[in-house]
Amino acid sequence: MKRFLSLISIAFLVGCVEYHPYDMRIEGVKGVNAANIERIERECASKKELKVAVISDSQRWYDELEDAIEDINSRDDIDFVLHAGDVADFGLRDEFEIQRDMLQKLERPSICLIGNHDCLATGEYVFQEVFGELNFAFTAAGVRFICLNTNALEFDIREPVPNFEFLDEQIRLSPDGGATRSVVVMHAQPYSDQFNNNVATIFQHYLRRFPDLLFCVHGHGHSFREVDIFDDGIVYYQTDCVGHRGYLIFTINEEGYECEQVRF
Repeated sequence: MKRFLSLISIAFLVGCVEYHPYDMRIEGVKGVNAANIERIERECASKKELKVAVISDSQRWYDELEDAIEDINSRDDIDFVLHAGDVADFGLRDEFEIQRDMLQKLERPSICLIGNHDCLATGEYVFQEVFGELNFAFTAAGVRFICLNTNALEFDIREPVPNFEFLDEQIRLSPDGGATRSVVVMHAQPYSDQFNNNVATIFQHYLRRFPDLLFCVHGHGHSFREVDIFDDGIVYYQTDCVGHRGYLIFTINEEGYECEQVRF
């Protein structure tokens, strides 16, 4: 009788668990970033002005993300959207799929970076399947957007974070790619709990080698902040988390750039 009840208990538990936390059986669209980067580069090639929305840390705020998407879609001036990381809270496949499908409702193309919560469990690998590379770059209207994995704490010493080889390559390629200005995007900024702060000043020296670096933008801190971290004229903008019902819009043109804080 006890054996029979144990079998029933196991069957009940199996029925209640949708999948193992390390499940990687991804359903739906994959390689989202590559497809949207191709669209951004094509549509923005001849533009003289860009308007870029930056959202971040939507991992547990599904209703608020839906509202943010509706708010962005209500505007007719956004060229593309950057998500600065943490679409997942526990690195589960289901989280990535749900938020990917929600972001697909944006009328403008969106790009996602990896956040520290995205790295939990097998999230790092699910992220790469669903969205793409951990470090990547693209050019829009002559501006090179360098998008970096800065979640060093989650990677220990498995691989270099930040990846200086990638930065070196991008510094060499920027002039050949027609980029005259640069923007650096990341999830965790220097001197945060996730960043490899042993190399923070070296990292900044690398960034200053990019042509006309306008600003850096990141998430992770969940509240708006505007700080010249290294006192060298390069401002780091931290966007609100989606849960705080805020995001940033950057207008970039020949005169420079402006940052607008949006509440929805």
